[in-house]
Amino acid sequence: MIPPQEASARRREIEDKLKQEEETLSFIRDNLEKSDQLTKNMVSILSSFESRLMKLENSIIPVHKQTENLQRLQENVEKTLSCLDHVISYYHVASDTEKIIREGPTGRLEEYLGSMAKIQKAVEYFQDNSPDSPELNKVKLLFERGKESLESEFRSLMTRHSKVVSPVLILDLISGDDELEVQEEVVLEHLPESALQDVVRISHWLVEYGRNHDFMNVYYQIRSSQLDRSIKGLKEHFRKSSSSSGVPYSPAIPNKRKDTPTKKPVKRPGHEHDFRVKHLSEALNDKHGPLAGRDDMLDVETDAYIHCVSAFVKLAQSEYQLLTDIIPEHHQKKTFDSLIQDALDGLMLEGENIVSAARKAIIRHDFSTVLTVFPILRHLKQTKPEFDQVLQGTAASTKNKLPGLITSMETIGAKALEDFADNIKNDPDKEYNMPKDGTVHELTSNAILFLQQLLDFQETAGAMLASQVLGDTYNIPLDPRETSSSATSYNSEFSKRLLSTYICKVLGNLQLNLLSKSKVYEDPALSAIFLHNNYNYILKSLEKSELIQLVAVTQKTAERSYREHIEQQIQTYQRSWLKVTDYITEKNLPVFQSGVKLRDKERQMIKERFKGFNDGLEELCKIQKAWAVPDTEQRDRIRQIQKKIVKETYGAFLQRYNNVPFTKNPEKYVKYQVDQVGDMIDRLFDTSA
Repeated sequence: MIPPQEASARRREIEDKLKQEEETLSFIRDNLEKSDQLTKNMVSILSSFESRLMKLENSIIPVHKQTENLQRLQENVEKTLSCLDHVISYYHVASDTEKIIREGPTGRLEEYLGSMAKIQKAVEYFQDNSPDSPELNKVKLLFERGKESLESEFRSLMTRHSKVVSPVLILDLISGDDELEVQEEVVLEHLPESALQDVVRISHWLVEYGRNHDFMNVYYQIRSSQLDRSIKGLKEHFRKSSSSSGVPYSPAIPNKRKDTPTKKPVKRPGHEHDFRVKHLSEALNDKHGPLAGRDDMLDVETDAYIHCVSAFVKLAQSEYQLLTDIIPEHHQKKTFDSLIQDALDGLMLEGENIVSAARKAIIRHDFSTVLTVFPILRHLKQTKPEFDQVLQGTAASTKNKLPGLITSMETIGAKALEDFADNIKNDPDKEYNMPKDGTVHELTSNAILFLQQLLDFQETAGAMLASQVLGDTYNIPLDPRETSSSATSYNSEFSKRLLSTYICKVLGNLQLNLLSKSKVYEDPALSAIFLHNNYNYILKSLEKSELIQLVAVTQKTAERSYREHIEQQIQTYQRSWLKVTDYITEKNLPVFQSGVKLRDKERQMIKERFKGFNDGLEELCKIQKAWAVPDTEQRDRIRQIQKKIVKETYGAFLQRYNNVPFTKNPEKYVKYQVDQVGDMIDRLFDTSA
């Protein structure tokens, strides 16, 4: 059992805790009541606020909708007024822009184009909204007048500012200046920058709004005329320069005249072009001799044509660059094709005239004129890649003009080569033009000079022969590797063999003709000297040039063959002295015993031997002194050989009869000592002796 005191204390403790819990519970109830009251108050406030919001919404929404409608109406009114102003403005376009259109675009292109834009819009408006209105006719007429003024301004700008390119500038353009350390590219300025901008603006407007391409015809006609005149001016410059100084000169780039139409040069490594043509005058004369002044004129014409071809390429390139800024892309090629036609046709016509002149020259055997085709043809072939690039996109007829001219020149060149070879073989001039001294015949020198001239045009001449399939004529076996590389070109080795065979043919024809001509001489010795001189001249000429290497391509033994011919003719010549030495050779001398008195018959025989030798020696020396052996080395060699033979024979003869009393007047028969005979032979082939 729990003691009473502890139970009493435990009870009080429980009662105290219970009291505290009751107090806490009472506090919580009070707070809950207060919270409920606050909640009721808040609900009441919110309900009142909601009611007021609903009333406000019911009042504001109609006002908002009405305001929104008013704003929309205001906007519609403003748009309507704006449209009315815009429409009304179209009715004033004609009056506002008429003065500007009437005065034209010169000096104020931007303002003028702005007015044209307004007129264009007015035309479009009336066409869409009032096609029957008189205002449409007004703005249409004004637009057409404005378009005509723009076309007229385009023509005027092109005419005023398009200038012929000076020959000096063209020469700088195609040749450059070798003295400059850094070569500068010459850039042509066909139109001033301000004029170019106006032309471009007008052309773009005419294409976009004018719906008229007539200005393109105007453009190509004006530029075509300038291009043609520039090239003709260069040709005339060559003629005037050749008549005054003989050499067309292009000054250095920094020294150009102030009016030279160029832009500032752009420094960059330049492309050097060598357009100098080797003078043909001394190599092109035909057998009738040079015609005074003709060859120099041929050189000038050849130089001029070659430069004009190069000038056309450069100027055409420049014209195309200018054209791309002005003409619409899809019309550029056609316009360019039309633009270059006059200048190109002029070049092609001149080229055909050269071919025609060469054809006539072949008929009269004037091969000097024909050879002018060679440098021109070579240059045309060298320039053809640039030509093809410039003419990209042009009509096929335009592209085919240069290949057609090249074909014509190759054909006439091949014809000239063949006729020249035949002319060498069949030259009939045997009696009236034969050198009396047996020197080199003019036919030989002309033939060699012609062949030497071909050395400068080996590829060109070889291609001429190859283009005519002359391999069949010369019986040259064709290697498939030499002809399969291209349908239009030949392997250089094949062309070289063709040219070698041709040269050998000419030399063979020449040799046959010389043999025929040599028979004109009654004296076999002079005939031998004539052949010797000509063979020696041919051999020396071959050796001094590359001809010998070219001949050796198909004739390995040509050099040896000529040397054998030369030796053979020397031996033939030496036989002319037999009638002199035969008098004093031992086999023809009388036999006698020493100390035995000679009989009259023996003395007479010895006298005849001396007299025959003396007369023969004097006669030969007199005749052969007038003959010629131009080659000093050969002349000395022939003299020495003959002098040795005669001196030895004559020396032995003198020694044999020096102390023989065959005459009372020995000085009458022993007219010459051995050294004197040698001196006389040393004066052979020397008209001054």
